[in-house]
Amino acid sequence: MMPAHEIAKYFVSLIDEDAGDSITNLKLQKLLYYTQGVSLALNDVCVFPDPIEAWIHGPVVPNVYHAYKQHRGERIPVERVNLESYPTDIRELLNDVNDVFGQFSAGKLRTMTHNEPPWKDTPQGLVISPESMKAYFKTVVTRDDGPTEAAVK
Repeated sequence: MMPAHEIAKYFVSLIDEDAGDSITNLKLQKLLYYTQGVSLALNDVCVFPDPIEAWIHGPVVPNVYHAYKQHRGERIPVERVNLESYPTDIRELLNDVNDVFGQFSAGKLRTMTHNEPPWKDTPQGLVISPESMKAYFKTVVTRDDGPTEAAVK
């Protein structure tokens, strides 16, 4: 397990500004949610210990939200971390999540999460249980070519 903030730094480091890519706090929050869901579906464990709460705009990891809230809806400046310092299994998981979900806009990801039971069935302001995430994501995530490679149905 790693702190959610370290997972967030990984996603921010993947941004290719030269290609015109960017990431906002809203999108980052959704990537964290999908990371946790995919990890629970494939590995039966949380990849980070931080709680995910049901907020009006979807799932949010509060401590990561507060770390980046000064950027409001604008892009988060890219700060590079050494991606190779992350354990291989976590790197593979994060790269898979980024490949599948990182292609979508923050707004699209928000809409997607609003249609999923873990967020829909949790009252606003409360923690989305890992059990509800695991149950849902096991219905939509399958193992592809390897132990951490995910495919969304």
